[in-house]
Amino acid sequence: MSSSPERLLLALAGLVVAAAASAQSVAVSGIGRPATPKELAAWDIDVRPDFKGLPKGSGSVAQGMDLWESKCAACHGVFGESNEVFSPLVGGTTKQDVQTGRVARLTDPSFPGRTTLMKVATVSTLWDYIYRAMPWNAPKSLKPDEVYALTAYLLNLAHVLPDDYTLSDGNIAQVQQRMPNRLGMTTNHGLWPGRTMGNGGKPDVRAVACMNNCVTEPTVASYLPDHARNAHGNLAEQNRMVGPQHGADTSRPAGAAQSAQATPPSQVPTAASGASTQALARKLNCLTCHGIDNKVVGPGLREVGSKYAGRDDAADYLAKKILSGGSGVWGSIPMPPQSIPPADAKALAQWIASGAKP
Repeated sequence: MSSSPERLLLALAGLVVAAAASAQSVAVSGIGRPATPKELAAWDIDVRPDFKGLPKGSGSVAQGMDLWESKCAACHGVFGESNEVFSPLVGGTTKQDVQTGRVARLTDPSFPGRTTLMKVATVSTLWDYIYRAMPWNAPKSLKPDEVYALTAYLLNLAHVLPDDYTLSDGNIAQVQQRMPNRLGMTTNHGLWPGRTMGNGGKPDVRAVACMNNCVTEPTVASYLPDHARNAHGNLAEQNRMVGPQHGADTSRPAGAAQSAQATPPSQVPTAASGASTQALARKLNCLTCHGIDNKVVGPGLREVGSKYAGRDDAADYLAKKILSGGSGVWGSIPMPPQSIPPADAKALAQWIASGAKP
C-alpha cells in the first residue's frame, strides 16, 4: 500500500530530526579550542548594578582630580562641564537631588541641557564605562584604582561625595544610595530577563496603529550644505579606530564614494621604518584633536608649525610639549601628556615644525 502524503512528510521530518541529533552528538575536531581562564577574564570586565564583576580597589577624590587633569580634561573640561567636544558630564544636580533620588531639572523645560550625571541612575554604569572606554585615545588603559579615583572626583563635582572621600569596592553600594537620579530609572517594561524585575516579563511591545487624528509624519526642512560638511575637518580622520563607527568622509560631498579607510594601527609602520609621519599621527590619534589645516579641539598642526617657524629649536620644543603636555598657549583646554616613544614624538615634532606637509 502506497504511503499517503501526510505519512511521507512525517517520515521525512523524522529523518531530519534524527540526522540533526546525530550531528550534534559527533564531536568536531581541529576547529578552535576552549578559551583559557585568562582569555575569558580579559573580556569579562562588565560591572552590573548589583556590583557583580567589580574589581577590588580604591581611589580618593584628590587622586581623581590629578588624574582628571592629565587624562580627561582635554575633552571634558577641568570640571567636567565642557560642551566643546562632548556633552557636559557635570551640572544640573543639587544636594536636594541627592536626598530625593530624583533630579528636579530633568522636568524643567527652561534648563538648557541634560548632563550625564543628571541622567545616570547607577554608579556601576559610570564606573563600568570609564573602565572600558576611557580615555578616548587609550581605552582600557586605566587601572581599577584610577577608575575609582576618577569616579569619586566626578561624584564630588556633582555634590554626591565630600572632598576627603575615598571610593572603594567596600563602600560603593553606599554611594549608590546617594546617586542624584537613582530613582529615575524604571524597569516596568518587561525587557529584563526572567520574572524577578519589572512587571513580570511582559514586554511593552503591543503597539496599536493610529487610525484617527494621528501625528503628521515629520518632513526634513533643512540639510547640511556640502560647503559646511568639512568645516571642522574630515571626521573619518578624527574618530578613533576602536569600535564600528569611524566617521563619514566629510572631505567629499554626501553620497560620494568614500575614501579608503585609514590604515589600521597594526599595519601602520613607525616613523623609523620610513612611513609617512602623517600616518604615524593618525595611528597615535593626534588627528582626533588636531586637524592638519584647521582647529578641532586643539589648533591645526600647520598653524602650530607656523607659530614656531622662527625658532631654531622648534622641533625640540614641540617634542617636549608633546611628551609633557601643556595648557594656556592655544586656549583653556589643556593637552595631556602623550605616552608615546620619544622617537615618535621627535618625528612628529619635526614634521609639524616643517609645516605638516603630506
